[in-house]
Amino acid sequence: MKDHSSATYRVGQPLSPRPTTGLWWGLLGVAAFSFTVPFTRVAVAGLSPLFIGSGRAVVAAVLAACALAWTRQRLPRDTQWVRVAVVAGGVVVGFPLLTSFALTAVPASHGAVVIALLPAATATMAVLRGHERPPVTFWAITGVGAVAAIAFASAQSGGIGQLHPADLLLFGAVVAAAIGYAEGGLLARELGAWQTVSWALVLASPLMVSLAAYSVATQPASGTPVQWAAFAYLGVVSMFLGFFAWYHGLAMGPMTQVSQIQLVQPVLSICWAGLILHEQLTWTTIVGGAAVVLCAGLAVRSRTGPPGAKAPAMARAQAQAMEHQSR
Repeated sequence: MKDHSSATYRVGQPLSPRPTTGLWWGLLGVAAFSFTVPFTRVAVAGLSPLFIGSGRAVVAAVLAACALAWTRQRLPRDTQWVRVAVVAGGVVVGFPLLTSFALTAVPASHGAVVIALLPAATATMAVLRGHERPPVTFWAITGVGAVAAIAFASAQSGGIGQLHPADLLLFGAVVAAAIGYAEGGLLARELGAWQTVSWALVLASPLMVSLAAYSVATQPASGTPVQWAAFAYLGVVSMFLGFFAWYHGLAMGPMTQVSQIQLVQPVLSICWAGLILHEQLTWTTIVGGAAVVLCAGLAVRSRTGPPGAKAPAMARAQAQAMEHQSR
């Protein structure tokens, strides 16, 4: 069996015997993603949000196509293409475009607080997609986290009940990414981690190329070297290389522990907004971010809980079955 065969990713057993290895890879991926919101804010100061949202996907799609061709990955089969399309709609089309338009109107720190809902939203989508039955505390904490994020966005927009249109775009981006992450996590067990993201980029490339071309035709792209550097980071790292580290960490496992590292991302994003963009961090931002991150962390933990004793035995049984079939 070749290393890049999709069958090698179906086993639920962690790839690394050392749990800290997966955690370090996951932290590297989260660190890469944490610059996405601040650098998007930098780029939209000179480039159109449509060009940024679509152009970064085009850059990543070129890299993904080269990686898939070089490693001779097998094409997805039948209904897998539909699931790849769901991933593409969430993480390739929805999240980049919605955040790019939203960050033309709100500070990066503001966007990072709202996007802090993503871990809990991803857990919710995974519960619905996987037909799980989490405890009532999961839904209660998730609801409190959503209320905290909405209250923060309303307070920043001028009062309770007065959401800025950019906040609606940010909430839409969270939903889109959560759907893409949840479906991508399931599909990665069949196609492989980075392969799933790469196929999603390639599948969405005709649409994103068309949008990028339309953006350039209506508003020629012109920015400073710093803005172009931020755009390059979004295309090469945020949309492509960051997923290598993130999904590699999830594959090495334990997945329930590695996935919780994502809670660090909004904290880092807010810090980068202050250091890079010199945004003033108000107490509202700090308290709001802490509340949303805390609720997201409690929601993820209440859903996963401590791993049961049956999990290692089941993983070993799956590994032995796959080894027997490969002979």
